[in-house]
Amino acid sequence: MALTNPGGNRKVCYYYDSDIGNNYYGQGHPMKPHRIRMTHNLLLNYGLYRKMEIYRPHKCIADEMSKYHSDDYIKFLRSIRPDNMSEYTKQMQRFNVGEDCPVFDGLYEFCQLSAGGSVAGAVKINKQQTDIAINWAGGLHHAKKSEASGFCYVNDIVLSILELLKYHQRVLYIDIDIHHGDGVEEAFYTTDRVMTVSFHKYGEYFPGTGDLRDIGAGKGKYYALNFPLRDGMDDECYEQIFQPVITKVMEYYQPSAVVLQCGADSLTGDRLGCFNLTVKGHAKCLEYVKKFNIPVLMLGGGGYTIRNVARCWTYETAVALGQEIPNELPYNDYFEYFGPDFKLHISPSNMSNQNTTEYLHKIRQRLFENLRMLPHAPGVQMADIPPDAVAEESEDEAMEDPDKRTSIRASDKRIQREDEYSDSEDEGEGGRKNVESHRKKKRKVDESNDGKSTGDKGEEEKKAEMKTEAAQDKNQIKDEEKMDTQPSTDEPEKPEAAKDETQNIEKTDPAPINEAGKKEVPAAQEAAKTTQDAPAPPAGAKDATDDVKPPNDDEKMEQ
Repeated sequence: MALTNPGGNRKVCYYYDSDIGNNYYGQGHPMKPHRIRMTHNLLLNYGLYRKMEIYRPHKCIADEMSKYHSDDYIKFLRSIRPDNMSEYTKQMQRFNVGEDCPVFDGLYEFCQLSAGGSVAGAVKINKQQTDIAINWAGGLHHAKKSEASGFCYVNDIVLSILELLKYHQRVLYIDIDIHHGDGVEEAFYTTDRVMTVSFHKYGEYFPGTGDLRDIGAGKGKYYALNFPLRDGMDDECYEQIFQPVITKVMEYYQPSAVVLQCGADSLTGDRLGCFNLTVKGHAKCLEYVKKFNIPVLMLGGGGYTIRNVARCWTYETAVALGQEIPNELPYNDYFEYFGPDFKLHISPSNMSNQNTTEYLHKIRQRLFENLRMLPHAPGVQMADIPPDAVAEESEDEAMEDPDKRTSIRASDKRIQREDEYSDSEDEGEGGRKNVESHRKKKRKVDESNDGKSTGDKGEEEKKAEMKTEAAQDKNQIKDEEKMDTQPSTDEPEKPEAAKDETQNIEKTDPAPINEAGKKEVPAAQEAAKTTQDAPAPPAGAKDATDDVKPPNDDEKMEQ
């Protein structure tokens, strides 16, 4: 299969539920779902959320999980709680729950959300509504049909692949976790519709499976590829084995969908790992798979140094989006976790790489021989497509009521265009996207106008004209007052406060003249007070004083 669309931007949807980070395996347990919340917070502060559709996954129901797992096992997970463990002692031994896979509050809901995001991503790919679907809460590849294993309870990967197989003849599963993806390989060991490829540490290491000679059985013979590795695997060697093997797999198998398990315990410095990969070296696997222009379901997995897990999955989200993000970490809710350097990328350690060039070349050639045994692109008999696991949502925004407030779900689905403003100047990558600024432009200085711009000069002239008109109106009002009112010399002098009030009223609205030719000052004052206290009339309402006209000169003469 030829490489296409190298580095092109593709439509991405992302699944996250804020409740996932509240789950706690217990004190001292290496698996910490909190890392998913850290990842989400970091990619929010990088502004990556604007470039993809964000969904809250539905909770996978028991019937959906029972498409792979046994009914008894799912019923047990649904019933077990920390406060009733004594009632399920025998079942806990039967289903391998208790030590590596402890019982904790919200266990069943955790499994529902993890599986729900992966299955929903598969449905999106089936509907051709996305190119890449991401669920960092998924990737729990050790869970078996009737058994928990390796911190995994429900195998969301198997459930999502079963969903993809409704529409896709062949699905490729790639696992770059340091541990062998034994649960997924076991589920599809006897079928040719799913090829599993795993790059993992082998030899006295959990789970102990994934030998080079494990190649599948029955119809699935040669459809399981395992690349056993030794301690100290670095970026250069990983790239030398990953790219040639995946190229041959794509050429021979020609899948129409890919599921990529991005376990971050293969990074350098992992609490349980022994590889020496950097974040960039880990993400190169995704970059290469993305070049084949096939729909990809990206899932999480292992990863026990949680600050590096958040770094890795944030960077791989950016790679999926085709976005470049700076090495300097933005401030976020968990900023102190990333000290002392507060950088996105990590440096490899000085541990020795025990994977020699000869060893890697030998394993690679053996895998190529197995691939040559495959019939090219096996087909499948046509059949009716089963119903989707997740109900389809309405995508038509034109049908929505424009007067209703946009829901959080709808706003999260929207992707920001490249030519749109960002929310604020200090948010996202490099501030606003548009070249225009919200600040007022400084006008260019016109040398011919004594250092003043033409725009500034025009504004000053307008201000001067307004002042002149205001002064003329003021003088005209005073002249009319002198002509219309001639106060008696015998009238006692008013107090200062009364004078000021009268003057203010006269300036704003000359008082009407009564029959004696005197101003009705108290009534005018009362009217002014009433006007101030009264609420503003509605637009278009007619004022009661509109029909009252001041007496003209003829009326004055008659009086």
